[in-house]
Amino acid sequence: MIELIENKMDVDTYLGLRKSVNWKVLSEEQAKKALDRSLFTVCVYDDGKPIGMGRIVGDGVVIDYIQDLVVRPEYQGKGVGRMVIEHLIDYVKSSKIPDTEIMLCLMCAKGRENFYKRFDFIARPTEKLGPGMIQYL
Repeated sequence: MIELIENKMDVDTYLGLRKSVNWKVLSEEQAKKALDRSLFTVCVYDDGKPIGMGRIVGDGVVIDYIQDLVVRPEYQGKGVGRMVIEHLIDYVKSSKIPDTEIMLCLMCAKGRENFYKRFDFIARPTEKLGPGMIQYL
């Protein structure tokens, strides 16, 4: 049975899902602080096994970011990512101040652009928007 659970993700689940897709290893302290400072988390379980997750980080009124959208490789292509991103988008829509606009952003892994385009995200740069940029410190 597939179940989505909000705001209850623990450090081991978070680190395990990241590891399942070979993402950068984080310390337990980093993982705990990242989860504690998230605006919203959602984790997808299949019969009690964590199979996907996503987080929202940001200020909740002007700009939010979809962060750490992960689906275990054996569950990819089965609609789990769609469930997660739709749940994250619904959270942001429901939490924004009425009659205002909030910017919802993400950093897309190379090759995953078409997945996000299905949810009306646009790739940068555009005529009006420069490229996204990053720095590791």
